[in-house]
Amino acid sequence: MIALLAALHALAAVVWVGGMSFAHFALRPSLPVLESPQPLRLWQQVFPRFFRLVWTAIVTLLATGYGLIFTMYGSFAAAPLAVHLMQGTGLAMMGLFVFLFTRPYARFRAAAVAGNWPEAAKHQAQVRGIVHINLYLGLATVALGASGRFW
Repeated sequence: MIALLAALHALAAVVWVGGMSFAHFALRPSLPVLESPQPLRLWQQVFPRFFRLVWTAIVTLLATGYGLIFTMYGSFAAAPLAVHLMQGTGLAMMGLFVFLFTRPYARFRAAAVAGNWPEAAKHQAQVRGIVHINLYLGLATVALGASGRFW
């Protein structure tokens, strides 16, 4: 059971953090070859697909993470520091994502549907900023998960 929980936990983290890495370091820098508003139209198609993956990753990370804590340690009190740090950074990421989804992304989506591309661009920049923060929090979280047992 622990092996399954750990594998699902790692896969969910890879999907979320890997997706942000791809978007930030590969997709975003490639978009200037498109004429305006085509980059925003592309994000209009990309965000819903990726955000469905993120919601699935969040549910999976919460279920498997707490499953691992209680299976391996019996309680939060017995869990090592790295687990608590990973939980903290993970919960911060989730909070930022919920904010991103309900505020800037919702506004981006509404502006894009209305064809108000200057307004959509403003909100897409806010989404990008939050993704940037979450990417680095995610990398730190993965590093904690990979190295914590060796502290």
